[in-house]
This record gives sequence, C-alpha cells and structure tokens, in this order.
Amino acid sequence: MIILRLTCALAAAGALMTTSVAQAPWPPGDELGMANTLGPTTWQRCATYLADPRAKSYELSHLRSNTMPQSPFGVPLREKYRPTVGIAGTRHAFNGEETVSGEPGAQGTQMDAIGHFAVLPEAWDGKGDFPADKARYYGGYTQADVKPTADSPLQKLGIEKVPPIITSAVLLDAKSHLGRGSAMQPGQVVTAADIEAMLKAQGLENRGLIPGDVLYIYTGWGDNWKDPDTEKFYYSKGPGLAYDAARYIAEKKVVLLALDNPFTDPVAEGFLQGKAPPPAGAPEGLPFAIHHTNLAETGIYHPERQSRIARSGQGVAVMHHHPAVASAGKCRLAGTPGLDRRARAIARDLSGMRGASRTRDVAVVYALRAAGPPRRP
Repeated sequence: MIILRLTCALAAAGALMTTSVAQAPWPPGDELGMANTLGPTTWQRCATYLADPRAKSYELSHLRSNTMPQSPFGVPLREKYRPTVGIAGTRHAFNGEETVSGEPGAQGTQMDAIGHFAVLPEAWDGKGDFPADKARYYGGYTQADVKPTADSPLQKLGIEKVPPIITSAVLLDAKSHLGRGSAMQPGQVVTAADIEAMLKAQGLENRGLIPGDVLYIYTGWGDNWKDPDTEKFYYSKGPGLAYDAARYIAEKKVVLLALDNPFTDPVAEGFLQGKAPPPAGAPEGLPFAIHHTNLAETGIYHPERQSRIARSGQGVAVMHHHPAVASAGKCRLAGTPGLDRRARAIARDLSGMRGASRTRDVAVVYALRAAGPPRRP
C-alpha cells in the first residue's frame, strides 16, 4: 500500500526523469564500481589499526528476528525453527530452521548490490505493465544484460561480484553535529558542506576522504530500532544523505556508504504515503536519488540499517584525528540484488574512557556477509 500510494503520488505530479545513467569511470564491462579502488594500497593502510593490541570488537548490525522492524519495500522475513532431530543408529542430535517467506537481502542490516537499482528514460505513470525492458543500469548495462527474464537472477552486477572490502573508514557523528545530541529529524539531510564540517570538527580536515574509504554516518536514527517492533516507527520516516553529498562522495571515490537510518535516502513525514514532496535537490523523477546515484551511476556500495556505532558505557565511539579500518566479506550468492550481512567494529578498548578521549583512535572493521540463518534470541 505504501509503494502504491507513493507511485500514484509521483505519477500524478507528472514528474519526468531526464537523468540518464552516467558513464562509469572504469573501463567498459566493469561490474565492481568503486571497488576498483581497493587493493594492496588500501590493505596496507589498515595494518596498524588491525595490529593494535588494544583493539576490541564491537557489534554494528541489528539482531535479526521475526519480530524486528521490517522494510515496507521488501517481503517480511519469517523464519520457522524446526524441532531437534537425530539420525537412527547414531548418538547425534541437531537443530535447523527454514525461511518460510521474505527477502533476507531486503530486511534488517543488509547491503544492496549495484544491480539493485536501475533507471528509466522517463517516469512510469503506474498504468499497464512496468516497462522493465527500458531500464538501464550502472555502466550502461541494459535489462537484457542484467535480468533478461522476469524470474532470472541478476546476470550482471549481482551481490556475488562484490569483492572483499578491506580498507580505511571514516566515521562522522551527525547526531552531535547536526542533531546537537539528538537524533536527526525525518527528512533532514547531511549535505556535502556538513561532511566537510564534521571532518574539520573531528580533526580530519587535512586527511579528508580518500579513494577507497568507507564512509559511515551516525545520524542517531538507529536508536529508534526496537524489537519487538510494536510501534512501527523506525521505517515510517527518517533522515538521510543529501543529493549534493552523494555527488561529493563519488568525487572522492568512496567505496561504501552506510548510515544508521532506514533507507539511506531522506524520507520526510508522510512521504511514503504520498503526502509529502520528494527531498529538496533530488533530480526530477528520482525521489530516491541516493540509491540512484550510488547504484545506477557511481557504483558505490550501499549497506543499509547499520545499528548504532560502537558503544562503550554511555558514549558513542566516533572517530577523531585518526582514520578507521573497514573490512567486508560475504558469501557468493549468485544473482541477488542484496544480501543480509553482519558488520562489526574493531576499535581500541574504550571502556573507562571519559569525555573527548573516548572518541579517539577508533578502528572499525566492516564484516559484511550472509550469516547463514538470521540471528535470533
């Protein structure tokens, strides 16, 4: 119902899409996107942080369960847990589970493949069959190249093409900088100027963002994730990245962007119900402009719904003065447009720290993977 209302509202506005897929900066036939920036150089700049004897692991992903918040853009995930069974003639006993319904790659903490999003030459009016044959993907791939039939997996740009992501990371605290200690508001955006201001405030102005970095932005919206999800609040709206910031991080060749919000894109109160306009600055006909830019144009990987960044006591560990470390790996599930995965942070042990010292020398490890069955209590 949410998707139908949003589609009808945009079609009624007569929004025409004039933006086409931009030419990727890599050679024709590329399927890696910004992962082309990765390699020995990014690995080497991680070594010092990974070898720190004071390093400690922190959880970054949400616990997956049947009662967690569920995205309105994916089929709700439902797991069934089987009784303990055995094998006749042996002393073995074992447990198992099955996915009854849902999209593991669209729910909870997950990552979008580049092939998750494409673009049409003009806005669909919602009438008749969806013109999928007109879709164009990252690098100029056509629908016939990527998904030739309705029931086929992705033949190009699927999640299995994502290489291990081992690189440096920058963590920016938008909750403190923009929210003044409170979570950012629904529809509120992090602009390119905000990113530069946070880099300066956190002592990273001279370093900035460099090719191959992971960029993590803590908005505070992740504090609204509740399980069981009785209030149905988390997915109803949220802050996000501004369109000019998406262009900015593409110029910097950031390999992966992650926020603790529902959609990465900003969603104002009422937008999903067709009662509020698209974000300011978004190209016409592209209300989810961050998804479009990252996936269909620039090839920036797109995890969603990161939990609160590493916590110690009452503090939130964000990075000051030093870069962090990011590492990503996942199973090679062929042809899927997204994948559930778990992310953890490796940081200097922050217990006992107070004040500004708490936010120094943080090293973060991004571990992206299909974790087998979703984690449950």
